[in-house]
Amino acid sequence: MSSLAALLAFLALLQVKHFVCDGLLQTSAMVEAKRFYGARLGLLHAGLHGVGSVVVGVLALGGVVFPLFLGVLDAVIHYHVDFSKENIVKRLGYTPANAPFWWAISADQMLHHMTYLLFAWMSFRS
Repeated sequence: MSSLAALLAFLALLQVKHFVCDGLLQTSAMVEAKRFYGARLGLLHAGLHGVGSVVVGVLALGGVVFPLFLGVLDAVIHYHVDFSKENIVKRLGYTPANAPFWWAISADQMLHHMTYLLFAWMSFRS
């Protein structure tokens, strides 16, 4: 597989992982817990992202050590992005009826996807 194809496959797998962890596996209780620093369900949500990134890394990159690093980094970044977004939304009283709520959601998702671009750069730079 060419390096471009490998890079795109890696990014595609991270996108699928993100859908599974932020969509299918995320509960409303996890969403609520994310605004309390250190809450078990918020940590679990971020941990699922970390584990998912390890799996993607092993599949796409091979080895274990670097994928483990990416998984820990993903969990830490994901946790803090979610915590920040939830607290900003709550503090400012945004609800789905307000445009700024959706701006916050979009910013949150953009930061997660920028994390994956960082991972791609770290994994495929020459």
